[in-house]
Formats: sequence, C-alpha cells, structure tokens
Amino acid sequence: MLPALQAGGVERGTLEISRFLVEQGHRSLVMSADGRMVAQLEAEGGEHFNWPIGKKSLFSLRLVKPLRRFFMAQKVDIIHARSRVPAWLAWLALRGMPADKRPRFVTTAHGLYSVSRWSAIMTRGERVIAVSDTVADYLRKHYTLDPAHIRVIHRGVDPNSWPHGFQPGPAWRDHWLRKYPQLHGQQLITLPGRITRWKGQLVFVRLIRQLRDQGLPVHGLLVGDTDPRKRRFEQEIRDLIRTLDMQAHITLTGHRSDIREIMSVSSLVLSLSLEPEAFGRTVPEALSLGRPVAGFAHGGVGEVLQHWYPAGMVKPNDEPDLLRVVSQLLEQPPAIPVEPLFTLRHMQQATLNVYHELMP
Repeated sequence: MLPALQAGGVERGTLEISRFLVEQGHRSLVMSADGRMVAQLEAEGGEHFNWPIGKKSLFSLRLVKPLRRFFMAQKVDIIHARSRVPAWLAWLALRGMPADKRPRFVTTAHGLYSVSRWSAIMTRGERVIAVSDTVADYLRKHYTLDPAHIRVIHRGVDPNSWPHGFQPGPAWRDHWLRKYPQLHGQQLITLPGRITRWKGQLVFVRLIRQLRDQGLPVHGLLVGDTDPRKRRFEQEIRDLIRTLDMQAHITLTGHRSDIREIMSVSSLVLSLSLEPEAFGRTVPEALSLGRPVAGFAHGGVGEVLQHWYPAGMVKPNDEPDLLRVVSQLLEQPPAIPVEPLFTLRHMQQATLNVYHELMP
C-alpha cells in the first residue's frame, strides 16, 4: 500500500518486490492511486487496485471499512504499508477484524519522518523495515518500539540492469545529442532527483559556475521532474542560472526514463541532499555502472559512499569541500569496485524473509 505509482524510490522498490513475489509463486496486490508505473507493475504479474489511499484528509477514513472488506475478500496474508496515510488506514482497518482473520502488518520506513504521533504509525508494524542503518538509528532514538522488530534492508541495485561499464548504443547517443547539442564535447556532471529545494539544485548551479571559472569544460545536468507545487522553486533555479550567466552550461531535462544511459555518459554523478537521505538509490546505481559519485556524506548516501566509494565523500553542506572533491574526481577518479555491495536480489530475498518470519 502506497499513495501512488508515479515515480521515485518508494515506487520502484514496490515494483521490485512485486516482481520478485510473482517470480516466487506468490500473489502480489498493490494498492495506490494509479500512476505511470502501473503498466509495468501489471506487465510483471502484479495486480493493481486503484484506491485513493494517499490523501491526507479526514474523508480518507471512509475507506477503513471498505479496506477491511477488501482484505477479507482477497484473503490477504500480509499488508505492507510504505507510507503514513496508507499505514494509518490499514492499521485502523485491521483493528476491526477478527484476530484469526487479520493479515499480518509490515511497514517500511523509507524516510526520516518528522517526529510526531502521526509519523509513529510507521513503527507499529509487527516488523519495521528500515532502508538503512541511518533510518534504524533514527527510529530507535525518536520512537518507542521494540528494537527486535526492526529489520535493516538496504535498497539494492540490479547489476544486470546497471552493469559495470555500460555504454548506450549509437542510436541513443545520436538522439541525445540531437536533443541537447550543447552537450557535445563537454564533461557531463549530473544531479538526478526531483526538483525540490532539499535536493541541493542551487548548490549544484553554484558548483558548475565555480568549475567553469577554473576553465573546466563541464556541463551540468539537472535530471528530474518538477511537482506542480514546486514550480516557483524551479523558477528560482532558472533565475540563479541566468544571474550566474550559466544558461549555456546547465540543462534541466525534466523527467527522463533513461537515467541509466544519462548517468553512464556522465563524468560524475552527484548527490547533494541538504538533509540526510534515508538511502539515495542513484548513488549505488551510478557506482554499479562504474561512474564516479560525489555526495554529501550524511544519511544513507554517506553509508553507501563509506562502504563503496569513500573518495566521493563530501563534508555535509560544505560547498568548498564539494568543489575540492569534485575537482579531484574529474582530474583522477579512483577505480570503482566492480562487484556491487548493495544488490537488488539481497533486498528482495531479505524482504521475503521478513514475510516468512510472520507467516512461516
């Protein structure tokens, strides 16, 4: 259960678990308010149920009784809630079910939620999956829950989908350069992620200006869509680009479904979240491709870099240190281990193991 299947790490993780469950002979039911990823979910054998379970409104409470009927009619064994509103609705529905017919309840804490009774629902699972040690430590520090119920399962990357040394074919490259001719002959520095202030796009713009001032032939790529509510911030980014005279050297691509190809032709991939990320999937994906990564070393991003690519660790929110690390990596990047340290198969199997703990 999650709000929608549009885009993002939570959504991708849902599809990855759904696909694995189907491969293992289980029935996978996903409930959300639709989205662009539904077609893929269904093509991979998952079943989608279009319910508005992500709206933060008292009117959502009218779904509690229908959900209870749904769980019983579909003979649901395990409910896995990945967001707060769906978790509350599921928990309220479960409270009114007979104990012998009640599905088991699992939650995944995908983020460092604001500390409140509202967020505490994500700790009420019979098992609480934390997507990193950072999240697990945060839950233990701020909430009252049995530590024995926490399971740390890092998000994983599929080395078959993100193979070391991957390079896109000539057709993709031709189309890419026709669409963005300004990228020809440039060192691409890519910041993937939704356009939102805490992802660090303004830091990125200032960094590209500094690198250009050093005479480096770099071009900055901001790859990610903009929520309609964030249009004013997108305009703020564009205004800063214009103020720093970077219009010819920074490109906003909007949503792209070929992020693997884009990262593979990048000289450097960045993660500049101003606040600690729960995990940060693009970091292991880029490293799996064999592309150097630099990022503010806090939260899950810091965990991944420390274990896999410590040369890319930057002091959090320290722009001079960012310039130093990026300059070094552009000049002489250390080799990246070929074997990925955080794999998709481990994440999938570990999640299924949690289900088996509750239903042996």
